Amino acid sequence: MTDIIRQAKNAKEAALRMYSLSSGVKNNALLEIARVLSERAEEIFGANQKDLDEAKKTGLPMPLRKRLLFDAKKLNSVVDGLKSLSGLEDPVGKTLLARQLDEGLSLYRISCPIGVIGIIFESRPDALVQIASLCLKAGNAVLMKGGSEARHTNRILATIIRDASVVSGIPEGWITLLQSREEVRDMLELDEYIDLIIPRGNNEFVRYIMDNTRIAVLGHADGVCHVYVHKDAQPETARRIVVDSKAQYVAVCNAAETLLIDSEIAEPLLPELARSLSEAGVTLHGCERSAKILDIDRVDDWHKEYLDYEMSVKIVDGLADAIEHINHFGSGHTDAIVTENGESAETFMNAVDSGNVFWNCSTRFSDGYKYGFGAEVGISTSKIHARGPVGLEGLITYKYKIYGKGQIVEDYASGKRSFRFRPIESFGHS
Repeated sequence: MTDIIRQAKNAKEAALRMYSLSSGVKNNALLEIARVLSERAEEIFGANQKDLDEAKKTGLPMPLRKRLLFDAKKLNSVVDGLKSLSGLEDPVGKTLLARQLDEGLSLYRISCPIGVIGIIFESRPDALVQIASLCLKAGNAVLMKGGSEARHTNRILATIIRDASVVSGIPEGWITLLQSREEVRDMLELDEYIDLIIPRGNNEFVRYIMDNTRIAVLGHADGVCHVYVHKDAQPETARRIVVDSKAQYVAVCNAAETLLIDSEIAEPLLPELARSLSEAGVTLHGCERSAKILDIDRVDDWHKEYLDYEMSVKIVDGLADAIEHINHFGSGHTDAIVTENGESAETFMNAVDSGNVFWNCSTRFSDGYKYGFGAEVGISTSKIHARGPVGLEGLITYKYKIYGKGQIVEDYASGKRSFRFRPIESFGHS
């Protein structure tokens, strides 16, 4: 495994942990970075002088040399910026929309980090501090590549930011400074780990980035959706939700393709779920343990969108195992948990890195009409959304949470129940 792949993988793991960081932890980290930058000012100025000396020898134009300068004035500016940023409202975890779809069925749109951001920027070392601090505040991990003419200054700034933030509780691996152009080219291929690339430079440079990566640059993927039946699930609720998620309409991207079930309840409940799915015409393919219990074929691909009356089933060893499986094999589309344990449900909905995360309701609710939007052109698994200056609000996206009480789409399709689409004035869930 090359260094850039390892760094990007570490950044992805850090980003998934950063979502759950409190505002206090992030703000304290920003203040600690400001403190250490001031404390190590002379080391920073010394590194910057090396860059300035080399720039003069190589004939770097004066305007670029001025941008390269990182003196006491620049340091005071970034330190003040860090302190100011620490006092701003946290953009993560804000309720952007609250709607009652029906009695006991509530929809929320919640702001969350984008994930891992790759940023290529010009020779200004102060830009490194600004970019890194904005990413930290918004809960994103970042891979950064500055101009080679600022390599000494960028290296010490990145080291200080990394060390001071990790000591303050930010996960290791959240910030990486890339050193070469070759690493940038390699980074453009790492769409498995990097969610967004922000290039800062001329039009030709930005066009090059856009033309040479599959990663979104500041332009409907598959729907490998999961239903996880937690150990505290109510059996009949689980049965109804699993069958509806898979079989209500199989040829759509929000139909469940994988059933995860807790090992503590697999032996008594899985055969019942399998029987109901079989009655709905669904053929199951399983992991080693589920295949043994159900006498079914083994799965050879966990990232599989059937769009048919077929479904994968896996026995998992608890909540963390289910979350890890979904984040690794899912497509970031829609994933649901069935449980009577509210704390476990919240952990699942916060930790699963998908655009739609549900509690005790069918994945088939992942739909523009059912959200009360009127219609949709598709359900995107991309995270691009920002336009114009990209500050804190441009470094976040959002996810939808539905809190249900056993509802299934078939009741609405048959006319047994109807949607209400009423705004929820006081945020919380019923």
